[in-house]
Amino acid sequence: MRKITLALVLVLAKLVCFAQQQPQYSQYYYNLSTVNPGYVTNKQDIISVGALYRQQWQGIDGAPRTANGFASIPINKKMEFSINYVNDQIGEVVKVVNQLANVDYAYIVDLTKEVHLSMGVKVGLTTFNVTTKTADPLGDPFFNNQKRSTDLNLGAGLFLFTEKLYLGVSTPNFISNTLRSNDGETYSESQAHLFGVAGYVFELTSDVKLKPSTLVRYTSETPLSYDLSLNVLLLDRFELGVSYRNQDAIVGLASFNITPYLKIGYAYDVTTSNLNLTSQGSHEFVLLYDFDLLGLKKNYSSPRFY
Repeated sequence: MRKITLALVLVLAKLVCFAQQQPQYSQYYYNLSTVNPGYVTNKQDIISVGALYRQQWQGIDGAPRTANGFASIPINKKMEFSINYVNDQIGEVVKVVNQLANVDYAYIVDLTKEVHLSMGVKVGLTTFNVTTKTADPLGDPFFNNQKRSTDLNLGAGLFLFTEKLYLGVSTPNFISNTLRSNDGETYSESQAHLFGVAGYVFELTSDVKLKPSTLVRYTSETPLSYDLSLNVLLLDRFELGVSYRNQDAIVGLASFNITPYLKIGYAYDVTTSNLNLTSQGSHEFVLLYDFDLLGLKKNYSSPRFY
């Protein structure tokens, strides 16, 4: 019994760790700093904040739930900070909670007048917390103790961008995450994950913009994973999109700029893996707000479409 439960805990912990380093966000492009610390909003005098909540695989007990709060803070034309807090939860009888707090620093170099390269570093802490809610009739103490581990998180990334194009490569964590059991053994996620992001904005008319984009994840321990997305922006206010995540889901999404400062978005995932036999899909909500510190944003202007 103890070995079965230990294996379950380790699988759940690995899933949470894997999800944390590879966020399953359908609206990932609203906060690329989760995977690339070099990402910058490049909005002078504007602090951008946001919140995202994802309820994955409706209908499955103990399915993952993810909350993400974030902010991007430009200091000047060359430097920008971003802050991320992520809370991942999975399981019920054996509940695994992974919390991550990060600060990113990005420095922007102008390669030409139109082409810019941002170099970013990430530092933070990751905390694993494993709690069991079921007592072992044989009195095994593994069932009655809480396991907790805190690890340093270090990452780096490059982000090349223009007004319409972006390309990025990154690894959000160089250091393995560790789970320590009550018998003194340790278990680690040792492989660093590599991410690639890319997107381009086609201005079809003054009121219609089209953006294909992709997010690619790679580690030597798992098959290549990727998202392919196609979004359209209408009148600089209404956004509609469709996305495909290989071996996982097809996604439909929509967002709306309520004001020049406030955006809301929603995405629904239709599961395409074997989980579709029990899963009723996944829901994801996002809220974004821009603070105009100096009151310079008087009129509704055309936003950068990424």
